[in-house]
Amino acid sequence: MNALVEAITEMREEDAVRTANDMLNRGTNPVEVLESCREAMTVIGQRFEAGDCFLPELILAGEILRQISDVVKPKLTQAAEVKKLGRVVMGTVEGDIHDIGKDIVTFMLDVNGFDVKDLGVDVPAAKFIEAIKEFQPQVVGLSCLLTLAYDPMKNTVKAMRDAGFTGKVMIGGGQIDEHIRQYTGADAYGKDAMAAVALAKGWTGA
Repeated sequence: MNALVEAITEMREEDAVRTANDMLNRGTNPVEVLESCREAMTVIGQRFEAGDCFLPELILAGEILRQISDVVKPKLTQAAEVKKLGRVVMGTVEGDIHDIGKDIVTFMLDVNGFDVKDLGVDVPAAKFIEAIKEFQPQVVGLSCLLTLAYDPMKNTVKAMRDAGFTGKVMIGGGQIDEHIRQYTGADAYGKDAMAAVALAKGWTGA
């Protein structure tokens, strides 16, 4: 377990933010910093589901990650403006408040040339449908960390299809695998941010 993962999972707020800054100042790839954050949140999510940590810890972890994201995001968005390859709607499904995995994917889609609409966390199906109507994306990405969000994810996919969305749906986060992909009815799952970028590029012909 690296120093950043350890600091986050032990809820050492100042230490975690300082470690992230030190990594960036040493020239560490910003994506690697976010990947450590994602790894830490996976550990915390597993502890939460096992009853070894509780909502206050989740909220504190989220605050730590937001502070780190504020530092990392400018590093990821310094790429030159490029022609947009397509439109993607991203969001963490209803019942889940975790955003680091979604943020990593959103950042990577953005710097790879996609126009991304991020709906945030704990997003109900109706909000996804509203965004699809307004934004007209080719791809929708659904994120979750907790297993309790699998049913909302499934319900969201069904609601979007019932509303007439004919684009592609990708899912990711936590313990997502092919079994969960089949359970939710999504078109594909991405094991990491670059897999999500590859899926979006393939679906949009980029």
